[in-house]
Amino acid sequence: MAADGKIPTDGGGGLGHNPFAGLSGTSFPKAPKAAPMDSTRNAVKVAERNRGRVDIRRETGNRGGKTVTVIDGFVGIGLPEKEQLAKKIRGACGCGGTVKDGAIEIQGDQREKIAQILAEAGFRPVTAGG
Repeated sequence: MAADGKIPTDGGGGLGHNPFAGLSGTSFPKAPKAAPMDSTRNAVKVAERNRGRVDIRRETGNRGGKTVTVIDGFVGIGLPEKEQLAKKIRGACGCGGTVKDGAIEIQGDQREKIAQILAEAGFRPVTAGG
């Protein structure tokens, strides 16, 4: 402040002083990677990769001419996880389905959509059945 009580407007001193110059990035710990979030800002469980091969086949036999997509060959997952996966597939395909004898059965020929969902879940889908 000047002697007459006014604030100088000439720019004052130089801008060479950097208050952060003494800080270096090496002294601080690295921040942990943030977990992926979904649209509601909840943490998303990252799918394990290479969870094994699963077979996707189309069946029409003994079903009155109706087509059913069967997903079989799961290794290392239990019935609750299969039911949860079946629910996700039913919702994405917009059709019905169930878990029977360790295999997931989905109504209609939905092999492409199912293969995409299973690949996102970490499985290696193999399509069969013409």
